[in-house]
Parts: sequence; structure tokens; C-alpha cells
Amino acid sequence: MKRIFDLFLAAFGLLVFALPMAAVAILIKLEDGGPVLYRGRRVGLRGKPFFILKFRSMVVNAEKIGASSTSNDDARITSAGKLLRRLKLDELPQLFNVLSGDMSFVGPRPEVQKFVDMYTEEEKVILSLRPGITDWASLWNPDEGSVLAGSKDPDGDYLRLIRPQKIRYQLKYAREHNLWVDICIIAETAWLVLEKFLPQSCRLRHNRGLRPETGQNGNQI
Repeated sequence: MKRIFDLFLAAFGLLVFALPMAAVAILIKLEDGGPVLYRGRRVGLRGKPFFILKFRSMVVNAEKIGASSTSNDDARITSAGKLLRRLKLDELPQLFNVLSGDMSFVGPRPEVQKFVDMYTEEEKVILSLRPGITDWASLWNPDEGSVLAGSKDPDGDYLRLIRPQKIRYQLKYAREHNLWVDICIIAETAWLVLEKFLPQSCRLRHNRGLRPETGQNGNQI
């Protein structure tokens, strides 16, 4: 059922966003003449590597001249890339990853190999899930780049500030995921993206921050 749901939504999304995606492709090409798409190697279902697709928001060969983690003030981000990242438009090509079966709409965000190699035995259950475009961790912290802004060691600060709670949310999803949970995550993700197009006065105030959330018994999730 989840796979059918993914295929339907991905096909529908590509139809709806066909013109915006074409406009983004032209914008990227006009800016510096480089490739429109970025193909990044990630670890997927059962540890199988795949290439995640994004609209290129950084200079060509950016991964060779900097850290894996990216802050909002990273000098490698292009002018067009700043807009694409702010509006999350750079993620749209992942609809093709969903169609191909490498990704799902909802699931743990895929990591690079060096971070997967740090998984404990408990955390390896994350690899039993198809990676996703969004998940609980993405809703908890929808803008990792702002957390890492000004960092002199983006990868180190990612591991210290973001990864621990991100892993907790991914393990929570591994325990509790079902179709209804996926629908709720997609709905809130859609609202977070749509909010970016609204005037500041119309936006809801999200106050997630970098704090571990707790359940009713006070334990971290």
C-alpha cells in the first residue's frame, strides 16, 4: 500500500510541478551554465547506495571543496541556490527517486556513507526503511542550514547538534510508522513549505528549536 501511495503522489507531483521545475532548470542554467541537477551518493534501503537527485544549489563540484554538511552561509551556495533552498524547491527532483523506488515520500532522510558507518547496532534498523523526502526529524528541524550558520566545522557541529535527536526521531518512526502517520507527516511538511510563500504576519510560530522532545513520562523520544 505504501509503495502504491508513493507512486501515485510522485506522478501527481511531477504533473503539478512540471512548469515550476522547468523554470528552476532554466534559472540554474542561466546563472552559471553548469549542470541543472546534483547527484549525491547516499545510503538507501538495506545499505544499498543510490544517487539522490536535487536541483543544483551550489557551485559545480562543491562536495570536493568543502564539508558534507552545509550551512545557510556556505560560500559554495549560488545566488539561485539560496532561493531554491529557502523555498525547498531544490528537493523536487527527488520525486524521480520516489518513482524509481530508491526513496519514499516519508522515511529517514538518507545519509552519506561516513555517517552511516557511525550507526550503532540499534541504529542500523534505520536501514530497514526506504529513505524519504521528509520525516519527523525534518519537521523537528526543517532548516539544518540555519543551525550550522557560522560554523567553522559543519560536519562536527552536525554530529553534535543535529544528529543525536535526528536519530531519535528516525528510530521512533521505525517503531511506529504506518500509512496514517505518513499522511500526517506529508500534510505538515506541505504546510511548512507553503508557509514560506506567505507574509510573515500570516505564518504560524513554530518553536521546535534544538531541544529533545519528551513524552508524557518525561522520557526523550
